[in-house]
Amino acid sequence: MNRQPIREREGPLDSTRAETMTDEQDRVDDEHLADRMQEAHAAVLAEVRKRIVGQEEVLEQVLLSLFVGGNSLLLGVPGLAKTLIIQTMAEVLDLRFSRIQFTPDLMPSDITGTEILQEDASTNRRELVFRPGPIFANIVLADEINRTPPKTQAALLEAMQEHRVTVQGHTYELQEPFFVFATQNPIELEGTYPLPEAQLDRFMFEVLLEHLPEEEELNVVRGTTGIQGESPEQALSRQDLLAFQGLVRRVPLSESVARYALSIVRASRPNSNGTRDFVRDWVSYGASVRAAQYLVLGGKARALTHGRFAVSFEDIRALAHPVLRHRILTNFQAQSEGIDTERVVDHLLETVPVPRSGM
Repeated sequence: MNRQPIREREGPLDSTRAETMTDEQDRVDDEHLADRMQEAHAAVLAEVRKRIVGQEEVLEQVLLSLFVGGNSLLLGVPGLAKTLIIQTMAEVLDLRFSRIQFTPDLMPSDITGTEILQEDASTNRRELVFRPGPIFANIVLADEINRTPPKTQAALLEAMQEHRVTVQGHTYELQEPFFVFATQNPIELEGTYPLPEAQLDRFMFEVLLEHLPEEEELNVVRGTTGIQGESPEQALSRQDLLAFQGLVRRVPLSESVARYALSIVRASRPNSNGTRDFVRDWVSYGASVRAAQYLVLGGKARALTHGRFAVSFEDIRALAHPVLRHRILTNFQAQSEGIDTERVVDHLLETVPVPRSGM
């Protein structure tokens, strides 16, 4: 029997049907990638816990920041493993790690790099050659960032926002993925330079580290004073991390969830319409639109790590404190009453109504 080719028998594949098939394949691919991301999330945490005891919420927020592609600020007294956490994350993700100790005499060129005059041995001609600084890494730890003057702090701004560095009029792209994690010591104020609000706003999370419970602290003492245990192994590749960051952006977002995130942010501003009394009494400046963006992006990443492909109101609420605590500036009245930003965020979550429809 003379049979026609299947395509000829069915007729040409119209554009609508082709788009439908493409969309269906993309959906299947994203579902598979979402499963891989959930597995990778658990694997990374398992490897990091070989070296880090406790700090579950801290590890979760740092990992969400990595999945989103955001920078984060770590706040805690000395000895809480801030540096070790970031260094271990870089090791488990097989990313190039660089640590910069910020000091009062640190110069911007010490971070970005500089051009030096170098002689070519073959031609005996001298030319300017760029020597990259420690900013040229995948994960940069800005240790005690508030110990250096604003001029040097500002050297990070372009890298954090644009993922590039400009030196002597030349622009150099940074390798993706790129993250800046900065640490601050909250109990030492002498000889420090507080970060300006514009730079604080570029950090996705402010992650608080506190002392461990007694039993976990005892495990730290035992583990660090005895025979060294099993070392963490690589659990994720750079390419996988970049793929997960792209997936986060494709997670659906309902209008009700988006409006809820924005409502929390707008309610933090003392000069907006319908300002709540406690905001007017305690807040000098509220959060910018970046807060809403990071609430949504963090919520998308959190949903994926919890096995969901849609953002819920609970995802937004769970990330409200780390996203907002460094973006809300309290006034003198709040400080005199012992009110901090944690309390302000608590009140925002209590008073901003959760929509009845949606997730």
